[in-house]
Amino acid sequence: MTDPNTAPRPQLWILRHGETEWSKSGQYTGLTDLPLTVEGEQQAVEARKILDQVDFDLVLTSPLRRARRTAELAGFPDAQHEPLAVEWNYGDYEGISSDLIRKDNPDYLIWTHGVPNGESLDEVAARADKIVARVLESGLDNVLIVAHGHFSRILTARWLELAPTEGRHFILGTAKVCTLGWDKKTPAIVRWGL
Repeated sequence: MTDPNTAPRPQLWILRHGETEWSKSGQYTGLTDLPLTVEGEQQAVEARKILDQVDFDLVLTSPLRRARRTAELAGFPDAQHEPLAVEWNYGDYEGISSDLIRKDNPDYLIWTHGVPNGESLDEVAARADKIVARVLESGLDNVLIVAHGHFSRILTARWLELAPTEGRHFILGTAKVCTLGWDKKTPAIVRWGL
């Protein structure tokens, strides 16, 4: 039996997909399967410079094409599709910017108000929890997941054992790389937004 005090502690690396037209304009992009812009493709190529320095035991990607293409350009054409890693289903707010929503509801914040006819924050967090559990139970050293902005922020909060609403504190630009790991036995952010 492995001693939990000496068992390997995996690191979960996150790569947000590169820019799309909607991420550029600030529109909520959940399950709409948009391609990367030319700039987004270049961002993914640039991310490769950081990721090339790491030996990954497992690479997962959201099945949406903006994430798959980012994974491919970052050097992982054979990344395993992980359906749990899709972006938040924004329901009626798909394709709409939060600025537009705030014209009718000035206090609107997705983290507290949610989205009509879409996923609840708790539903997105439940998907993130399954990925965290998979990584923690894997016995692997380095796992990379190529995913989406809000989902990655919620995934980070759950890795840190925080409420999913705390994801609001982790701003993550397109094609940015993060590492979630440990401070001794405490889940921690090792690198953010490289």
